[in-house]
This record gives sequence, structure tokens and C-alpha cells, in this order.
Amino acid sequence: MSADSNHLPAAQAAAHAGPPALLERLMFFSDAVFAIAITLLIIEVKVPHLPHGADATAHLQALADLLPNFTGFFVSFAVIGAFWAGHHRAFGLASHYAPGIVLPNLMMLCAIVLMPFATAYMSENYGAVVPTALYNLLLMTTGLLNLYLIRTVTRAPYTSGDTDARHLAMVRARGWGVTLGAALALVMSFVAAPLAQPMLITIPLWVRLAVARAVRRAGD
Repeated sequence: MSADSNHLPAAQAAAHAGPPALLERLMFFSDAVFAIAITLLIIEVKVPHLPHGADATAHLQALADLLPNFTGFFVSFAVIGAFWAGHHRAFGLASHYAPGIVLPNLMMLCAIVLMPFATAYMSENYGAVVPTALYNLLLMTTGLLNLYLIRTVTRAPYTSGDTDARHLAMVRARGWGVTLGAALALVMSFVAAPLAQPMLITIPLWVRLAVARAVRRAGD
């Protein structure tokens, strides 16, 4: 067998991988979308307009009325931040670009940019079934799209075969936290809507359980 034929698979892999600059551009674009979505969350929290000379009690009452809005803001800020962190970890393992990653990435980002609307809708109608269910359905859908994206970008041809299996399993498993927490909140939306959002507190627990399970399986 000639030397040229020995180098053929490597040459084909390099051609398929494409320039790393394209991967960096996709990551920069994604970071910008995450940043804009997080910024839009606070824009939906409207500044109270009180008559000139309103006393402190009126101002405190106006701020108290915004408590559902601020709650929605902080919850969604944390959730979008978690999605960004997972995106950052997964793409940090990638060393090659291929066109097949574009659509899964866009699908997940599309769900992310819907979060400010869903957050505002739920906050303005806190405790109502439809807004609460819509928010948690979007959150769960985003989680599933995120899982698909992470699973895609952490396999060939995007990552090399020498990636540590335990670390790879942990990166893939962490995405289940938000997804399972949102699924629990979605079910609670139809049982007792005012108690649905507190169910998202279970997200760190789901992360720990999913990561522990993934690490055990990777060690088998």
C-alpha cells in the first residue's frame, strides 16, 4: 500500500472537519444570542410609575407588586445561564466544525429567545394554569433541544476520540437537570399552578443524580 493511500483517511477527515474558525464564529453567535435573551428578561420588568410626591408606602407597594416579575426574572436568568454554561462546556470539547451542527444549535437558540416572552407572560399572570404550563413546556422543550445539541457536538466528527469518557459523560448528563425539573413543574402546573415554579428548585438535585448515574455507567 502506498504512502498516499495511508494518508487518505486523515485527509478526508480534515476536509470533513472544516476550519476551526467556523466553529468559533458559531460559538460567538451563540454567546451573543444568550446575552441578548438574558438582557431582554429585565426589559420586561416595567418601572413603576407613581404620581409625583407619592409616599414611601406607595413606592414599597409598587415594588411589592413587581415581586412575581422579579421572581420570573431571576429564575429565567439562572436557567438561561445554566443553558449557556452547558453550551460552553460542550463546545469546549469540540475541536472540529461540520455543517451538521448548525441546525441543532439554531433550534436550541430559537427556544432560548422565546424565554423572555414566556417569562413575562407567566409573571404577569402568576398562578394561572396556561401561562405557567406554557413557561414550563418551553423550558422542558429547550432542555430536550439542549440535550440533543450537546449529544451531537460531543461526538464525531466534532470531538476527538481521545476525550475522557468520564468527563464526556458528565457534560452530557448535566443537561438533564433543567429538563427533569421543568417536567416536574409542568405536571404541577395542572395540579396546583402556584406551586409549579418552586418545583424548579429541584434542578440541582436532578443534576447531581444524572451526573452520578452517568459517572457510574462510564466506569462500567
